[in-house]
Amino acid sequence: MFKAPILIHQPRRLVVGAGTISEAGAWAGETASTLVIATPLTAKFIDRLQLKGPFTVFDAIPGEPDTATLDAALAAARAAKPELVIGLGGGSVMDVAKLVASLWNSSQTLEDVAGPNKVAGRDTKLIQIATTAGTGSEAGIRSLITDPVKGNKIAVESPFMIADLAILDPELTYSVPPAVTAATGVDAMAHCVEAFTNRKAHPMIDGFARMGFTLVGKYLARAVHNGEDTEAREGMMLASYYGGICLGPVNTAAGHAIAYPLGTLLHLPHGLANAVVFPHVLAFNQPAVSQKTAEVASALGMRDHLAQDELRKAATEFCANLGIEMSLARHGATEADLVRYAQDAHAIRRLMDNNPVDMSVNDVLGIYRHAF
Repeated sequence: MFKAPILIHQPRRLVVGAGTISEAGAWAGETASTLVIATPLTAKFIDRLQLKGPFTVFDAIPGEPDTATLDAALAAARAAKPELVIGLGGGSVMDVAKLVASLWNSSQTLEDVAGPNKVAGRDTKLIQIATTAGTGSEAGIRSLITDPVKGNKIAVESPFMIADLAILDPELTYSVPPAVTAATGVDAMAHCVEAFTNRKAHPMIDGFARMGFTLVGKYLARAVHNGEDTEAREGMMLASYYGGICLGPVNTAAGHAIAYPLGTLLHLPHGLANAVVFPHVLAFNQPAVSQKTAEVASALGMRDHLAQDELRKAATEFCANLGIEMSLARHGATEADLVRYAQDAHAIRRLMDNNPVDMSVNDVLGIYRHAF
């Protein structure tokens, strides 16, 4: 039953609930210097942190941060010399915050720490405050940065990047637009589903995954249709957090590998890219993990034990009913692009090798064609 030992990292403290963002200031106390990493949109929440000490803000974080973004954030940190870094935003913000807290006063570079367990240590405290429900970055030890030259993602993984405090305050997600709520919610689900159906799947992680995709089935449509539904928003933040836990010891698989070129080359937001490919990967993998796939389908309100084509159609309708445009062509892709996407995705072996079914380049190309 148990395939291999696993190691789970979680934030040292976790606070969940409406209005809990103020716990950041209470926990930080009279910290001499704080750097808040945000976007122009999430920076509007800074007053709610109730910070008592001096702070500076770096808010130039785009949807898909690249190496230049990280360099600029590190320069801001070296000027501020923070004792505490706060990531206030979605996954992009929190991924940058992890690396800034770990590297700003270190001799190590991004190149030095790329891969697993290469960060030497971290002296700077780190608070992660999610403002979307999707990536689960606040729960995890991974950070992804785009290399604009190679057009791929640089992955860093280290227990030194875990947060000292993570805060899930559903009030911060009230203003997230329906389209973003939908796409990031499907991303959270994909983290859970890909870990659940993974070659490295583990019964303990299966428990987190089940809780995650069940919450998505229960609450995502509600959160999309009423942004101020506190119960639904909190349910989705928990789903996202559980997905983040799944990423540590098990990680994602082909779905995320196939989504990544849509971010680096087509410039789709990460959540949207995952949503577009999700139904097709779910159906492709079904024969190898039929019982687990049936659990996922049932949790999302579909009939279980559907045939592959029926499952693809039902999962596509699940996403489309949330308002997600599921056609790659309508997002600007051309048929000529698909071969490059497939080659790039197939080369992401750290994820493709986790998939329950081996996929050839042509198999990946077939996924893109289904989504086209």
